[in-house]
Amino acid sequence: MATELYDLTVPGFTRGLRALSGLLDKARTHAEANGVDPETYLSLRIIDDMHPLSKQVQIACDSPKLCIARLSGVAGPVNDDTETTIAQLQTRIADTLAYIASVPREKIDGQESKEVILTFPGGEMKFLGQPYVTGFAMPNFHFHLTTAYALLRGAGVPLGKRDYMGAPA
Repeated sequence: MATELYDLTVPGFTRGLRALSGLLDKARTHAEANGVDPETYLSLRIIDDMHPLSKQVQIACDSPKLCIARLSGVAGPVNDDTETTIAQLQTRIADTLAYIASVPREKIDGQESKEVILTFPGGEMKFLGQPYVTGFAMPNFHFHLTTAYALLRGAGVPLGKRDYMGAPA
């Protein structure tokens, strides 16, 4: 039996977003235990030309949302990227999880050959559904999830591989 597109997307996105929420919870707890304002973590960057933690979380939410919307045709929530607190980012994660859970499996399965066109300032990228998921959407999601983990770990938040992996969806 072939793996369905739903199985390649929704469980992995769900697990990763739940893990991201857990990372932010641990960051808040660690900051408060050490007399640090938890919101200071949101401006962390690996290097000056990379996005800060807040943007990493926003993009880690956008990647699954946009993937599911592009495949299913079901519009996702619109976000203004104005979150300035961990609580607001947690709400964004929760909203993304709720959207993903709301999209019926039958809207995603069978879209392996659907054309997906991404438009960027420098041009566009064309994909079919399954290569879009495996070659762009999932790697992009994990890049931003990993970067968020690395920023918090580098700031001293006691995180480990299990925190990154999260519980199965």
